[in-house]
Formats: sequence, C-alpha cells, structure tokens
Amino acid sequence: MLSTTDFRKGLKLKLEGDIYIIVDFQHARTAQRRAFVRTKLKNMKTGAVLEKTFSSGENFEQPDFEHKTMQFLYLSEEGYCFMDTSNYEQVTINVEQLGESRWYLQENVDFKVLFFEGIAISVDLPSAVVLKVASTEPAVRGDTVTGATKPATLETGLVVKVPLFVQEGSKIKVDTRSGEYLERA
Repeated sequence: MLSTTDFRKGLKLKLEGDIYIIVDFQHARTAQRRAFVRTKLKNMKTGAVLEKTFSSGENFEQPDFEHKTMQFLYLSEEGYCFMDTSNYEQVTINVEQLGESRWYLQENVDFKVLFFEGIAISVDLPSAVVLKVASTEPAVRGDTVTGATKPATLETGLVVKVPLFVQEGSKIKVDTRSGEYLERA
C-alpha cells in the first residue's frame, strides 16, 4: 500500500481503476484542518491531467507493473512498434501514450516498456540519449557571443537549441527529462 507520505514526482498509483503518474504535488496544512496533499495526476492510458486533493495519511493500492526490455522497430499509422527480443512478440504503443518520449526513440535500440495488466502503457527512457543532427543552419562569423545557440532538428524530429559549432551530421547527447543539449557525442 502507498500513502500520501510516499508521494514524489513520477510515482505511479492506482486510483479508481486507472493508473496515474504524479506530475506535481504539494503538502499543505491550514489552521484548523487536517493536513492535505494537492496533486496533479496524469492518466497513463489516456494522457488526461487531473488535479485532486487527498487527506494526509490516505492509502492507495500499488499497481502491479511489469517491465520488459523491448527493441523499438518502426513507426506505423497505429503507433510505435516494439519487439520483445526473447520471444519476438510485437507490441504497438500509440502516440498519446508515449507523449514526449517519442522524440527520443531510435530504431533498433532497446528500451524498458512498462506493462499494466498485459497492456503496454509507456516507455522508460535513459536520462540521456545520443541523436544525430539532421539539419541546422551554419554559424555566421561574428555571431560568437558567449552562449550563442541555434535551433537544430534531430533525426527523430525533435528541435533542440545547440551551440554554434554543432553541424549537420554531428551526434549530440540530449537530456530526455528536459529536452536540452548536453554535449557532443
């Protein structure tokens, strides 16, 4: 069982038969009332965001999750197709379920896929991924002010601000939590 004292960003909990992930939370207390926790929850199946207030000490059921290491194969009309490398079973996850994670998926790379009741609902990403720069403008002489950046479109379609020295074809490391450039790879 989970309690409101266990709340942290990214915690997954079962509420009213659905799976939610905590996006934001705040413990609060008023003068003559019990303490409570204000939360912002995201439904992992539909992507809908829900704001809910809980009494302090309230208990919740911990969801029964299963993680499988799966290889991302390709993008189709139905969604993103993953394959279990042990038994070659394929699973498709739609764009709404993946959300911003889709910008960091590369073909033929292994990812941990989160399953709930036999249904794939999300992908756990590493903290940083290496992606190739598909297109960017060339740096212009004289634009070398400290910290100058330019937009670069990566192989997955993600647009990131990069330093002026980064060119097309370069490989860069991108933080998957913030979507920011980290370093050259």
